[in-house]
Amino acid sequence: MKPLEYLRQLPLPTSAASVFRWHRRPGAFQRLTPPWERVTLDGPAAPLVPGARQEMVLQLGPLRLRWRAEITEVEEDRFFRDIQLSGPFASWEHTHSMLSGSGPEDSVLEDRVHYRLPLGPLGAVFGGGFARRKLERLFDYRHRITMNDLARHATAPTQPLDILVTGSSGMVGSALTALLSTGGHRVRRLVRRAPEGPDEFAWDPDLGQLDAAALEGVDAVVHLAGENIAGRRWTRVQKDRIRRSRVEGTRLLVDAVHAAEDGPKVFVCASAIGIYGDRGDEELDETSTEGAGYLAGVCQAWEKETRKLAGVRAVQLRFGVVLSPAGGALKKMLLPFQLGAGGKLGSGRQQMSWVALDDAVGAIHHALVTGELRGPANVVAPNAVTNAVYTKTLGRVLFRPTIAPMPAFAARLAFGELADELLLASQRVTPRKLQETGYVFAYPELEAALRHQLGRGGEPGATSTRSAVPAA
Repeated sequence: MKPLEYLRQLPLPTSAASVFRWHRRPGAFQRLTPPWERVTLDGPAAPLVPGARQEMVLQLGPLRLRWRAEITEVEEDRFFRDIQLSGPFASWEHTHSMLSGSGPEDSVLEDRVHYRLPLGPLGAVFGGGFARRKLERLFDYRHRITMNDLARHATAPTQPLDILVTGSSGMVGSALTALLSTGGHRVRRLVRRAPEGPDEFAWDPDLGQLDAAALEGVDAVVHLAGENIAGRRWTRVQKDRIRRSRVEGTRLLVDAVHAAEDGPKVFVCASAIGIYGDRGDEELDETSTEGAGYLAGVCQAWEKETRKLAGVRAVQLRFGVVLSPAGGALKKMLLPFQLGAGGKLGSGRQQMSWVALDDAVGAIHHALVTGELRGPANVVAPNAVTNAVYTKTLGRVLFRPTIAPMPAFAARLAFGELADELLLASQRVTPRKLQETGYVFAYPELEAALRHQLGRGGEPGATSTRSAVPAA
């Protein structure tokens, strides 16, 4: 039986050489892996050289499938090809081509896959449609990511930066480090375990310990580390852990920056829109007064530490609800919504200020390379929605009803104080400073953001051609 062919092309306003370099950098594999797929690598990403092999594990419900692949051919700035050695397909060959475009700074990214399904003709009959849909979802996502990342890197300085990141293993941190590395930046990581390579350095905020070598010669620091706010019920001990992890960790870093002989000139620190408190329908921007409550107090103390920096451009990024099925609020919501048990929280009238994961890391990148951006900046999409609208939109994207609301009293019984501070609080926040300094949101509208993150439709912002037919 002849193999099937899947073809997808994406015109890009970027040279073929730049597209090739993006693919060969260490973070490309992670950037191209959809967040709804549970894929883990065995070891680091394979280099883009003939003979390099990569093993990965795909989690499909209760099934764990191993996929072993090998790079078979590479032609600099033009194409590379990989094949499946063992895995879910009977055979798989993927050619990634960077073709010349209409001008010297234009190109066409072409993905051409030849594959056979297991069980021969029987597999093609019963699994052919499923496989094509999986490929459509995959390459929809991959082409949007490639296009948007290349556009982001075009705004970066010519000289790559040396950047120290805390919280690099978290949902935002891991996406950020991948994005930075595909732009040619060097990423150093502060880790709370034994370092495993030359770009990892140890720190322990609880003990006030930090390897000073981590900061020598770096251009910038991105500080994302902190205890998960929604990880468990808020007891007195847990609230103390949340506060100390942010305030004391930031203080330790700020002191280390001041002590470094050749330290960073930029310090980007995570914060949260919880600093504004519960404000109903009031429109909030960076000039709005700070609010009251536990989270507001944590954020105020957190940001206060960064204001002690001298001679360093400090940016406090106030994140809204970051949307990704890989973690955070959206991941927690998916199962009940997929089971048809989703619904609004409380009255549903509370404002929800959200941001897609791609724009969350895009905003951090923007803060690193935009010299006029300093002080607090809200990292939220420009279109906040009510909880009721969010619920209906997620249900529509998942093709599920949303008829199982959770009353406010039930949320308080289940989550305690956390319910009032996070789930039922209303914050209508706008990203005024990001937009004034030229940041362009990839996903300003909720439905498009959810469809991208969940692989439920949506197109790249450029003409694509695709086919899935028997190969000649």
